[in-house]
Amino acid sequence: MKYGFLRAAAASPGLRVADVAYNTQEIIKSMREYAARNAQLLCLPEFCLTGYTCSDLFLQETLICGAEQGLAEILAASCGLNLVTVVGLPVRRSGKLYNCAAVVCDGKLLGLVPKTHLPNYSEFYEKRHFLPGPAQASPMELAGQQTLFGTNLLFACRQMPEFVLGVEICEDLWAPIPPSCTHALAGATVIANLSASDETVGKASYRRDLVCGQSARLLCGYLYADAGHGESTTDMTFAAHDLIAENGTLLAEAGPFEDGRAVTELDLGRMVQERTRNTTFEPHTEGYTTVSFDLEPVEVPLTRKVSPTPFVPRDDAARAERCELILRIQAEGLAKRIEHTHARCAVVGISGGLDSCLALLVAVRACHILGRDPRDIVAITMPCFGTSKRTRSNAEILCEALDVSFQEINITATVQSHFADIGQDPETYDVTFENCQARVRTLELMDYANKNGGFVIGTGDLSELALGWATYNGDHMSMYGVNAGVPKTLVRHIVRYVADTCGKETLSRVLLDILDTPVSPELLPAAADGSFSQQTEKLVGPYELHDFYLYYVLRFGFGPKKIYHLALAAFAGRYEPEVLLAWLNNFYRRFFAQQFKRSCLPDGPKVGSVTLSPRADWRMPSDACNALWMRELDDLSSNPQK
Repeated sequence: MKYGFLRAAAASPGLRVADVAYNTQEIIKSMREYAARNAQLLCLPEFCLTGYTCSDLFLQETLICGAEQGLAEILAASCGLNLVTVVGLPVRRSGKLYNCAAVVCDGKLLGLVPKTHLPNYSEFYEKRHFLPGPAQASPMELAGQQTLFGTNLLFACRQMPEFVLGVEICEDLWAPIPPSCTHALAGATVIANLSASDETVGKASYRRDLVCGQSARLLCGYLYADAGHGESTTDMTFAAHDLIAENGTLLAEAGPFEDGRAVTELDLGRMVQERTRNTTFEPHTEGYTTVSFDLEPVEVPLTRKVSPTPFVPRDDAARAERCELILRIQAEGLAKRIEHTHARCAVVGISGGLDSCLALLVAVRACHILGRDPRDIVAITMPCFGTSKRTRSNAEILCEALDVSFQEINITATVQSHFADIGQDPETYDVTFENCQARVRTLELMDYANKNGGFVIGTGDLSELALGWATYNGDHMSMYGVNAGVPKTLVRHIVRYVADTCGKETLSRVLLDILDTPVSPELLPAAADGSFSQQTEKLVGPYELHDFYLYYVLRFGFGPKKIYHLALAAFAGRYEPEVLLAWLNNFYRRFFAQQFKRSCLPDGPKVGSVTLSPRADWRMPSDACNALWMRELDDLSSNPQK
């Protein structure tokens, strides 16, 4: 339960129809098993104490009394277990029957939640036996305990405020307005659904989409426990299709007719953050009663997958789809800007590196959208002290393959003249030595664009903006920054996607060589052996780490400790903990210090949920202090296991 994580399970123990004594023992066995695995929430199927398919046996006194006795045994067995269990059973109240979920924790019956929507169509006949439950909670006695009965009940953990449980039952989810909608608005971060959904052709896919969609709409964790083996097969078959989703993502699934066990950790801190930033998610607690309970916090290793590349889909098809969509977003944005400004040409500083390569690919696409000749794009290479033969050659080959206009402006003499103007020693390889070159390059691009009725396309990517890895009023500035929303880890995949799909051998070959070239600003003279004397990732850190940190800082607002915790899981076996911590320190230091550059960025298209444009999702004062964040990092450094 540290950092807002909760291990949860949806399970379908085998049962015997109407054999409450047997079912009770199977439920108790499941409770003990999952408690031993440090699960702290267990959702079981609808009517798991009796079986869903009892039909008119629900009208038998013996079954109803047996279910109450079974619940009493479950309550006794739950004593000492650090676990909330949600159990399905029939409950008689004021002479009427209700399809209920009993919420059990450490010997206490926290509440009874009746089903709201009773299906009475096709193979379902629930209104033959049951009534819909009332919304308002009221007291009742069951299994020897006083408890509350009603649909508008929430269950809140005292030790973990992020964990607030709401319950609905099977058809409730399939209804036009599920009870979970109001549960979530009243504060529920987790919804448990006890279900008995029979299996028919195509239903599993629909069920999966329904669960994931509801978790996305409600910004919550959603557990769905389905009836399975042991139910009557008189006219239906049940497949124990158990699902756990979080904010639209399926985290765990027991497929139909498999083992009936889905276990994972829910990130409830993430759900709280999502709701905090979503201003249309407005709390509404009227008519709800909250029951508090205690759970001892447990530290558990994450079993859920934490992707080391959160910006990049793991699936090949999904990754290709994303690359194509981003290219289209970038190109459409640039095409509109070219059209609106009546630019006669678009000017790109081409270095032979990844970012300028992507900007040029986007520019060519924009020309195709506008029906213009790609030669209206002017790619300018500006060699100076650190330019390598490899990047210079790749720049020219790339431009030829794309059929754009290509020019070379050697800026060495201009930079040397500028050094003389400001008294810079050309043998002193300091930040001034580097920045003078970057600013002269921007000067050349801007003035060329002015002279020829065009505008300058920026090449800097999202990762560089986060780290401030750009020269202020140098490569930091342009008239439209097409890559500003694309992180470096994704830039690589987009360029690779074009290489794989362009259908042109020369273009594909040069793109692959650009991908194979170390990332470098090329602002210092090459080493004696001709290799790069500057490699960006050795200076600012691996981009895969910085993109990982950036994602969780901006997308969810997590603190350094939780991000470090996630990084340990994502990069286990690839980076030592002290290396992860060192680059996390570096990220926060640079991220705060470089805000002044982000405060005056040119326009650029938003392509994802993380962006740094001052007119999009991130606004931050340039003189904000990072003391709180660095203090948390210092605490981690002194006690990494804390």
